Amino acid sequence: MNSQRARVSELLNQALAKPGSVGALSAPELDLLIRVARRVRLLGRLAADLQAANVLEDLPLFAQDQLLSALVYARARVRITLWELDRIAWALSASPPAAMVTMKGCAYLLLDIKTADTRFIADVDLLLAENELENVEQQLNEKGWRTRALSPYDDNYYRRWTHELPPLVHYERQVEIDLHHNLLPRTARLKPPAAPWLASAVSIPGSPFKVLSPPDMVLHAMVHLFFSDEMADKLRDLVDIVDLLAFFADADADFWQAFVSRAEELGLQRPAFYGIRYAKSLLGCEMPGFVEQALESWGPPMPIWWLMDKLVPRALYPSHPDYPSKSIAICRWLLFVRSHWIRMPPWLLAYHLTYKFVRTRFSRK
Repeated sequence: MNSQRARVSELLNQALAKPGSVGALSAPELDLLIRVARRVRLLGRLAADLQAANVLEDLPLFAQDQLLSALVYARARVRITLWELDRIAWALSASPPAAMVTMKGCAYLLLDIKTADTRFIADVDLLLAENELENVEQQLNEKGWRTRALSPYDDNYYRRWTHELPPLVHYERQVEIDLHHNLLPRTARLKPPAAPWLASAVSIPGSPFKVLSPPDMVLHAMVHLFFSDEMADKLRDLVDIVDLLAFFADADADFWQAFVSRAEELGLQRPAFYGIRYAKSLLGCEMPGFVEQALESWGPPMPIWWLMDKLVPRALYPSHPDYPSKSIAICRWLLFVRSHWIRMPPWLLAYHLTYKFVRTRFSRK
């Protein structure tokens, strides 16, 4: 079973690092690579890399069809997302907020980061000052965006405890908008104020939207991955971190020093530690020596460090689709429990889980 899991990781790492080597895979290995790349939402990225390496056209037709289809679909989602941003700007033009900061996939598109147009973008994420949320939500409601149907408990939970409003969806286009007032829930153990993120946001020429500063964008990607409520099959998020680090380090020789300083300023050393550690150990990301020295003081106690090294790779990489693994399921469940533990105080976690359990039982009946 371990050999099957290792083969999945090996195929993905090899394809990401050396796309030209994919042409030498046997048909069963190529089929497995396509299946697991789709599972971790990297199939469009793989197709673009293979095109750039002049390998795609030499692959069997069954592989070409699936890879090109994934690339076409991803780029269609990009066009839909850019149009949604245009419509949001139109809807808020009468009374725009002081700063509309795009995050994640939308930000990567606006910055034209490598392979940004190969990502499947599911929604639009915006960061706003909390005192502007009500005005923005009202304007979007007037222009056709509505909150999905939620129970009173869930609606209150979003607005009272989390870092965002309930998702908004336009009745025609069905594209989801997530309006954030911070990057972590109010109840999380780490909850840096949003003001520094907004103050350092960077304008995009010709656009009403801004993006997070380079260090903040990388830190947000790390926070999003290692403090989210689900790490299963999230290898793409780690690939994003590696891409961002390479993009910003190539553009600015002082980026790494700014990143270290910003992580310490915002108190985000722990997610930065995990992001750098696994970007290097799993995907071979390179960094200056002083960054590795900083990691020595950012990490958790050794038992937690050891345990995370066992759990994280098993969560991020997909399991073999033909050989389900109970051990991987257990690892992912442990990380799921961890995510709730660091995002909620015990009393709220107990209350929330009890409510969800009771509601689920009664709804099934």
